[in-house]
Amino acid sequence: MTELFEDSSLNNDLKEVQALRKKLRLLVENLHKVIVGQDRVILESVLSLLCQGHVLLEGVPGLAKTLLVRTIGELMSLEFSRIQFTPDLMPTDILGAEIIEEDPDTGRRSFKFIRGPIFCQILLADEINRTPPKTQSALLEAMQEKTVTIGGETHHLELPFFVMATQNPIEQEGTYPLPEAQMDRFLMNIRLDYPTPEQEEDIVLMTTVQKGVNLEPVFDQAEILNYQALVAKLPVARHVARYAVNLVTATRPKGNFTYDFVRQFVNWGAGPRASQNIVMAAKAHAIVRERLHASIEDVQSVCLPILRHRMKLSFEAESEGLTVDDIVQRLLKVVPIPEPDKKKK
Repeated sequence: MTELFEDSSLNNDLKEVQALRKKLRLLVENLHKVIVGQDRVILESVLSLLCQGHVLLEGVPGLAKTLLVRTIGELMSLEFSRIQFTPDLMPTDILGAEIIEEDPDTGRRSFKFIRGPIFCQILLADEINRTPPKTQSALLEAMQEKTVTIGGETHHLELPFFVMATQNPIEQEGTYPLPEAQMDRFLMNIRLDYPTPEQEEDIVLMTTVQKGVNLEPVFDQAEILNYQALVAKLPVARHVARYAVNLVTATRPKGNFTYDFVRQFVNWGAGPRASQNIVMAAKAHAIVRERLHASIEDVQSVCLPILRHRMKLSFEAESEGLTVDDIVQRLLKVVPIPEPDKKKK
């Protein structure tokens, strides 16, 4: 093990990974001052942020989705903004708009751009499926390019820029399902489950007694950008990348590498962005576990929330009560794990 870290750059990276691990422990401890349980949700949210990705949170009302996002922003010293999506929301309500401003001295009129709430670092898009596609699409450029274009002029968003959108999975009246192109921009689709009875007792006791909670920032902007760069530069073994690609390819019913149950139960599978996201998230997962290499186990740990919103099941699957999670879990059992490439002599 000592020979592995004789290189000074690797040694520095290891120190950064260890420092990140300590800060993440502190982050979770502070989050649990206001959030009960939800360890998996917290981990997947942090992984997405480290990968410079965005998150779609799904859960019934009252599971602290908004509180979670707001608290993460506070603990990471990032500017937080919240948009409540409604049917009458317009793109300019998100992006901002140009107004005519008159100079009181000269009387000359000119256009001035008034920034919208999207100009932040952590954006909570609350109930994103309650607004029409025209307004939903206002987020596409910002999520992909980290820019906003108004009146032919491009405005750059301050990094890191992180979107956490929420939607209610059970209430469909008055909602507008997200188009596939926008769904694909979210790195992960995270499901929030009901708390256990013991956790719900803690929630009741915590929220029905008035008491203040002091939260000290754990990360600053420069640290987050540094850790994102660390994840991006971490190499990945070819056989690990091959396994991620094989998993994604196996979700496609008309692909060359597929299974009979996929052809039967899946209408269309995940695209290449899923393979990229799985590898990036696997690297982030390895770093969180204090390792400088992504493994097959890292890929298996992160693939479910990445594939969950990128597959469309057939009517036959829905009639049998199957979910995307069921299909992915089955793929994890049948897709073979590639052997590491042999080193050339």
